Amino acid sequence: MLKKRIIPAIDVANNQAVKYVQFRNPTVIGDPAELGQKYAEQGADEILYLDTTASLHSHDVKYEWIRRVAENLYVPFSVVGGIRAIDDFKHVLRAGADKVGVNTAAVKKPELLTEAADIFGKQCVVLALDAKPIQNNDGEIIRWEVYTHSAHESSGMDAIEWACRAEELGAGEIVCTSIDRDGMKNGYDIELLHSLTEAVNIPIIASGGAGNVAHIHEAFKDGNVDAALVASLLHYEELTVRDIKKYLIHHDIPVRNHI
Repeated sequence: MLKKRIIPAIDVANNQAVKYVQFRNPTVIGDPAELGQKYAEQGADEILYLDTTASLHSHDVKYEWIRRVAENLYVPFSVVGGIRAIDDFKHVLRAGADKVGVNTAAVKKPELLTEAADIFGKQCVVLALDAKPIQNNDGEIIRWEVYTHSAHESSGMDAIEWACRAEELGAGEIVCTSIDRDGMKNGYDIELLHSLTEAVNIPIIASGGAGNVAHIHEAFKDGNVDAALVASLLHYEELTVRDIKKYLIHHDIPVRNHI
């Protein structure tokens, strides 16, 4: 059985690591490279960095902090945010990242996924999927809608349909963030995650909502995801990666044991 991954998520704004709640109200929490190194030493399988300055404000990706991360980190890391063209993929990978994630640009230009996969390989191409539930008059979720521009703009697209198409186009894995749950610590959107894992054959990474280690276990057991992003629990030192993996091992979830 494939091992499940624990991936700390670090938002970067103006070259500083920050924490958001529902993609808003950032609080500075440290240096991106130092935080990544700390979590790697705790046993993180990978690190995901989201350049929110580039993504939200249409700025170019800042490569200086990516190079510093690459110099200090010995586990794979992804960079998401501000990727608009093949040259951005190229420069981020040359700066030292192992994977590149794209959201807004892929929605605007889906063939970007195919072009990137053909040039760099599917394993480098990550679709960042930010989704919100759409409910009927009875409050039942009827679908999830894709949002772009750091979860500030609705695309009108169905999230499950978009995930299926992105897989066909060349995405190697999908990071799915439940916008309403991001930073709220009330658990991942298990229904959304399960729907995605049933619909596609590429890895799904759960994001948005982990408030305790049981939520992470639930994402693996009931959501059937391949990896879980964790942010607040680690940034505010409520848990370590080591704590999370010990719990998962005890509850029969296969993880890489770096303990």
